[in-house]
Amino acid sequence: MSYELFVSLRHLKAKRTQKFISLNTWISVGGVALGVMALIVVIAVMSGFGKDLRDKILGANSHVVVTNISRTGMEGYETIIKKISQVEGVNAAAPFILNQVMLTFGSNSAGVVVRGVDPEREAGVSDLEKNLIQGSLKMLESRKSIAGKPRRDGIILGKELAHRLGLQRDDTVSMISPASRVTPMGLVPKIKLFRVVGFFESGMFEYDSNLAFISMHAAQKFFSMKGKVSGIEIQVKDIERADQIAKEIQNSLGFPYYARDWMRMNKNLFSALRLEKIVMFIILILIILVAAFNIVSTLFMVVMEKSKEIAILKSMGASRSSIMKIFSFQGLIIGVTGTVIGCVGGFTIVPNLNEIVGFIEAVFGITAFPSDVYYLDKLPSEIEYFDSFLIVVFSIAICFLASLYPAWRASRMDPVEGLRYE
Repeated sequence: MSYELFVSLRHLKAKRTQKFISLNTWISVGGVALGVMALIVVIAVMSGFGKDLRDKILGANSHVVVTNISRTGMEGYETIIKKISQVEGVNAAAPFILNQVMLTFGSNSAGVVVRGVDPEREAGVSDLEKNLIQGSLKMLESRKSIAGKPRRDGIILGKELAHRLGLQRDDTVSMISPASRVTPMGLVPKIKLFRVVGFFESGMFEYDSNLAFISMHAAQKFFSMKGKVSGIEIQVKDIERADQIAKEIQNSLGFPYYARDWMRMNKNLFSALRLEKIVMFIILILIILVAAFNIVSTLFMVVMEKSKEIAILKSMGASRSSIMKIFSFQGLIIGVTGTVIGCVGGFTIVPNLNEIVGFIEAVFGITAFPSDVYYLDKLPSEIEYFDSFLIVVFSIAICFLASLYPAWRASRMDPVEGLRYE
């Protein structure tokens, strides 16, 4: 141990006449610990929200979508699927039809987005099958006869959409297309009846309240798209490489096709989350900056209190750099101690966050995160160790920088002035 570090540690230990300085030291340590702990917890929650949102989006969508510029649909899609399947990193591909319709049941109606899917291949490109709370994808093509009711194609609805329309299993719902057909009576909206065969819950209100699924065959017939589809859904082996694989698919197919990955299709949403995470980081780092100012004031008091000792050290041959090291080490020790305590606190709170929130709700009789507002059954959190590493580095760096000016002032002290009145 160098004598500079030894002297630094001795300075941090309070004597009876220096209790105020010691209290300030512990306040500085507490401020740093609080800032680090708050940063770790908040960043973990923000990361958890991002992961939860990604899982919910991919629960109803594929990783990559291929479409073309034609408004009438994509022809020869089976050949295109074979070509896409040859691209490295592609796990599965399936066609789909996407259109807007109106669903009516009794006096209730709702404008929705309907997707025609291939029940056999859809499970390979999305998590729709896993999100079903009733029914199955195979039932979309099952024209099972119900006592007293004619055979009809099946439809799967989002949980919130079914609740809004007042629909239950095996009810019959009317689908109205915005495209009209010409009859001797003039233009008449195209209407078809479907039997409700299941419900899904993706965990995302926008999907659960506005999305419905029917079979590919029924969609092609209803929208007059025989032999055509709206696009092709693709699942990749590594979702983090979805953007690169989308570019490879784009290059493979060429014009008039274009491929978009899930990050690009939800760019605004994830950009907003990333910006919010950065803003929260900047706001919470201010807690550590406040603690850093406390470190500055504490070290200045130590310098004033230890002016005699500094003068003696300099008269014994201690260099300016050694004096700077003594006080810089003090700031560094405060920073490291506070950061370690903050990390322990943060890493302890994050895994038990929902229990802590539940306890607070029980004590104060409140609901911190109402499920009808936030659409969550628990508070998502995930510790990002790289983010935690950055927090540690920033915290220690700020504390070290805060100690440099008092250390510089101490190194510039004239030993004669320090011993004048002794």
